[in-house]
Amino acid sequence: MREDLNYLGELFLVGAYQTPFLNMAGGVGGQNSKVTRSFQFPIASPWSLTSASQPAITEAASVSSNTATTVTRAQDLNTVQIFQETIEVSHAKLSTYGEISGLSSTDTTADQMVKNELEFQKMAHMKQIAIDMDYSFLNGAYQAASDASTAAKTRGIITACSTNTVAASSATLSKTLIDELLRTMAGNGSVFENMVFFVNAFQKQKLSDIYGYAPEDRNVGGVNIKQIETDFAQIGVVYAPNIPAATLLCADMNYVSAVTCPVPGKGTLFYEDLGQTAASQKGQMYGQFGLDYGPEEYHGTLTGLATS
Repeated sequence: MREDLNYLGELFLVGAYQTPFLNMAGGVGGQNSKVTRSFQFPIASPWSLTSASQPAITEAASVSSNTATTVTRAQDLNTVQIFQETIEVSHAKLSTYGEISGLSSTDTTADQMVKNELEFQKMAHMKQIAIDMDYSFLNGAYQAASDASTAAKTRGIITACSTNTVAASSATLSKTLIDELLRTMAGNGSVFENMVFFVNAFQKQKLSDIYGYAPEDRNVGGVNIKQIETDFAQIGVVYAPNIPAATLLCADMNYVSAVTCPVPGKGTLFYEDLGQTAASQKGQMYGQFGLDYGPEEYHGTLTGLATS
C-alpha cells in the first residue's frame, strides 16, 4: 500500500492518457459494448468468391450435370480479458486529509486539495484501466485462457491485421505508401464505410505535411489535417498516443466494438469492497472486456515507418 502526500494546487493529469480508439469503440463503461457470456466469442465468419471470369458454357454442357463447387467459411475469434486494479487506503489517511505537504502559499485555497483519498484513488485507477484497455484494443497479443492459471488476452486490431498490411521498410510516410495501402485494401474487399487513420504524434505531423496546404491569410499559418479525401472514401485522421510510432492504422469503425462479459449482479466495470483489512479500506475496480473488430480484411496497417 502506498499513500500519496496531500499537496495544495489544482489537479492536473500529465502524460499520454487520451484514449480515442477506446472511446470510438464503445468507451470504458461499456455503455455501447456488445455482450458475451463466454470469454471467447466469434467476431466474423469470413468467406470469399473466386476471382471474376467469363463463363464459357455450351448448350450441350448446360443440360448435363456440372461439377458442384462449395463456398467454404471460416471463423475468427477473440477473447475478453480481465482488467483489475486494487485500491487500499488507511483510516489514518482518510481522516487526516487536512495535513498538507510541500508549498502552501497564503493565497492558495484549501478547496484545491484532495479531501477524500479513496475517491481520488478510484478515479485514478479508472483512468489507468481506460488507457490499458485502449492499448490492449490496439496492440494486444491474443491468448485464450486454457485454464485458471492462464491469462486471457484480447487480440488488438493492429495485431489482427494480416491481409492488408504494407511494410514501409523504414521509409518516411508518403502519399505513395498510403495509396499502396488503400489500393491493397480495395483489392482485398475492404468496404470503406467509416474509415479512420489512427496515428501517433510523429505520423500525425507527417500526414499534415503530405495533405496540408497553408491558408491564404497573412495572420494564420499551419495546418491540422482531420480528414482526407481519397479515391475510395473520406478518411478521418485521429491522433492516438497508444499507436506505435512506426505504424499507421486504417480502421473501419463501423465494424469495431468493445465486448464485455458482465458479472451477474455487478455489471460491466465496477468498484467493490474487498472487506476490512485491519485499519484500512480495500477494494477493487474490475471488468472483463475484449475487442470485436469484425473481419480483419476490412482494416489495414502501414508498419515499419520512419520515426525520425
